[in-house]
Amino acid sequence: MSEWVKSERQVERERTRRTHARRSASIATASTIVFLVLVVWGVTNSPGWPRVRETFFDGGQFALALPDVLRGFLLNIKIFLIAEVLILVVGLLVALARSIKTPAFFPIRALATLYTDVFRGVPTILVIYLVGFGLPALRLQGIPSDLATLGIIALTLSYGAYVAEVFRAGIETVHPSQVAAARSLGLGHIKTMRFVVLPQATRRVVPPLLNDFVSLQKDTALVATIGPMEALRQAQIHAASTFNYTSYLASALLFILLTIPMARLTDHLAARTRRRRGA
Repeated sequence: MSEWVKSERQVERERTRRTHARRSASIATASTIVFLVLVVWGVTNSPGWPRVRETFFDGGQFALALPDVLRGFLLNIKIFLIAEVLILVVGLLVALARSIKTPAFFPIRALATLYTDVFRGVPTILVIYLVGFGLPALRLQGIPSDLATLGIIALTLSYGAYVAEVFRAGIETVHPSQVAAARSLGLGHIKTMRFVVLPQATRRVVPPLLNDFVSLQKDTALVATIGPMEALRQAQIHAASTFNYTSYLASALLFILLTIPMARLTDHLAARTRRRRGA
């Protein structure tokens, strides 16, 4: 049996494609370098640059603030990881509650709808204020007093509403024939949702869920408004004591280092989903 050999036309087509790809990459790289050089030149030659460099880009202040900011950033990561799990649970439960069509469960569906409407309408920072200062003021037994815990509760309430809508959108994209087929096999509503609808819906909503969690990772900094010693709060303390804002740059860089990989993962999963659908 003879070995398959590419035709001359196929070889030429692949060579042309590679040449075009290299040329495109070279042009993109060159234009990016030129753009960055122009930006740096414009910024460094501006009249106020010496003052900005001293205030925001002081290497000594960066080294001084980084250990404390990094220690606070670990609290940001802890808040993010705990809130992420709670948000997934709350969002899924609310989405399932809104998907119930039985008239007897109308109060539950109405309550879930009210929850999503309210917490999607109120800015996250206001939710943090209301939970962080409002819950302790009630003086009820069992209400946590730890500021980080209160911040996690607030973020869960706020982002749970958004994630619930993401889950609900994923559930509604599952074709009704899938549900009808499951019911014809004798599966009840709960088993149909568990074994047929949710697995398909979850795969479809992974990219938008990751987008929400990229935003959540940044919004953990809002918890600083009620006092926990996270990265932004540590940066504020250094800035207040030194009258130099380089500590904010250290905090921003830490958030960027965590956010960019998550954003690229989101793009990768979104592209893979498009390829699977043949888009």
